[in-house]
Amino acid sequence: MKTSSGYNLTTIINNIPLAYDDTGTGDVPLIFLHGYPFDRTMWKNQFEYFKSVTRVIAPDLRGFGGSKDEETSLNIDLFTVDLIAFMDKLRIRKAILCGLSMGGYIALNAIKRFPDRFEALILCDTQCIADTAEAKEKRYASIEAIKANGSDTFIKDFIKKIFHPDSFRTKKEVIGGLHQVMSAHSDKILIAGLKALAERSETCSALHNINAPTLILCGDGDQVTPVTKSEMLNNDIQGSVFRVIEKAGHVSNLEQPETFNTHILYFLNALNTIEQLNEKQVGIN
Repeated sequence: MKTSSGYNLTTIINNIPLAYDDTGTGDVPLIFLHGYPFDRTMWKNQFEYFKSVTRVIAPDLRGFGGSKDEETSLNIDLFTVDLIAFMDKLRIRKAILCGLSMGGYIALNAIKRFPDRFEALILCDTQCIADTAEAKEKRYASIEAIKANGSDTFIKDFIKKIFHPDSFRTKKEVIGGLHQVMSAHSDKILIAGLKALAERSETCSALHNINAPTLILCGDGDQVTPVTKSEMLNNDIQGSVFRVIEKAGHVSNLEQPETFNTHILYFLNALNTIEQLNEKQVGIN
């Protein structure tokens, strides 16, 4: 049973106000986890599309969007603890988890630590590896640059990396909107998020333990987590489904929302079919 529903909701989770949207109906909700350094509004298209299909929930992760917290040191483990506490607060026993980029890191961490809480997994433009020494060095260099000069250059360079080249011509409004979201975050949160990414642990060694049905999506032009990283996930997660989204970069849900949504819809329909077959089998037995 829902505790409340609608948009721009807030609840207290682990001593912080966590902002979220929650609408639609369904016993097993679809929870969307945004990437860095975005907020839940990146899922607006998916939220509107899937709210007539099932219950959909999109929280702002700690420190981002409306979930204000500039005092706590952020890390992927903490985001996962927040997620489980959030599910408990909303009385959600199991969910389908969809995470993009950093949201995918959290999803992989969560299913590793709390496998019984998730019915299925959707991993978008993400990876299981920890930062290499070189990648970590680059993140800490970005931190020093933000401290010295502010975040404008960091955000501008980040935007250049995450979109497919075609999007700069065809998705100018989307790019402008995401730039605005990124710019709304304080330098302190941008730095805290970079540290969380730099210090995250690998989850590759636990992929073979994932038994939940898993869909993997990746833009063909993703420079941040290239297709090869998604292929690794697909190879090591038994029975997983992998789809490449054409003319998309690192934010495939924003660049090609129709294709992105269709892949998820097919996946959800397949889950429902499997569930119905299992129910029939139980009835026969």
